[in-house]
Amino acid sequence: MADFTTIASDLRFPEGPVAMPDGSIILVEIAAGRITRITPDGEKQVVAEPGGGPNGLAMGPEGKLYCCNNGGFNWAEPANGLLIPHGQADDYSGGRIERIDLTTGAVETLYRDGDFGCTLRGPNDIVFDAHGGFWFTDHGKTRPRSRDVTGIFYAKADGSHLEEVVFPSENPNGIGLSPDGATLYAAETYTCRLMAFRVTAPGKVDRTAGLGGPGIPLYRPAGFKFFDSLGVEEGGNIAVATIGESGISVISPTGELVEFVPTPDPFTTNICWGGADRRTAYITLSGTGRLVAMPWPRAGLKLMV
Repeated sequence: MADFTTIASDLRFPEGPVAMPDGSIILVEIAAGRITRITPDGEKQVVAEPGGGPNGLAMGPEGKLYCCNNGGFNWAEPANGLLIPHGQADDYSGGRIERIDLTTGAVETLYRDGDFGCTLRGPNDIVFDAHGGFWFTDHGKTRPRSRDVTGIFYAKADGSHLEEVVFPSENPNGIGLSPDGATLYAAETYTCRLMAFRVTAPGKVDRTAGLGGPGIPLYRPAGFKFFDSLGVEEGGNIAVATIGESGISVISPTGELVEFVPTPDPFTTNICWGGADRRTAYITLSGTGRLVAMPWPRAGLKLMV
């Protein structure tokens, strides 16, 4: 295993880490329905309590935090000590995109299921582009005998536009953009595929890219692995959090495995980068409720705001 430093523990299924300029990390605790700031010395501070299932986070215009809320999971806590999401919550509150004031903790619903004719079942991960809009995935919900067919969306930060750009997609999870913004990446969980989409305009992709639709399968590993969230390095590699046989799969833009960094939690879900040179990787080990940090050999991409 890689040499990790534990920044915080006893978190309730942390995901969606965002590295802040002051050295803190803001993340979600899905099982607690809250958003938490972790200071550099490990102190936990509640930022907001949107309820449901806060999932992916991104900083957006005017210093507001944008949150993909999946509406909630049920949870299992078997004897091995792991906290595991287990299907759609009995009190499922619907998929939505929320905007959060970091100063007051006020939570505003920006988009909800049905807006602009779109179906939002379980919004999952989010990335802003250079034009002030954002892409997000909808992972959907799983029930005892059914699973949602979902898509990839584009929206404007002011609440004026929401569009399902890619449909169907096989339970997409992580999402990111290449450094030049010309390629959109999405990780599918159950197929364990990293998909690439050629961006043709803000919120648009090439719909004739392949036989299966607009996306090109870029990489799929062998073994008992499933893809979760992802981050993009400054040089263009895609770092995909990998659950099951857990770790971070680093994949080149041409589809080669650059390296696999193993981790000690089967629910390794997210990665982001912080520090002055963005060479400190922050990784959520969700099943065991930890945020850890490690030196990273390459810089993470500076995200759009």
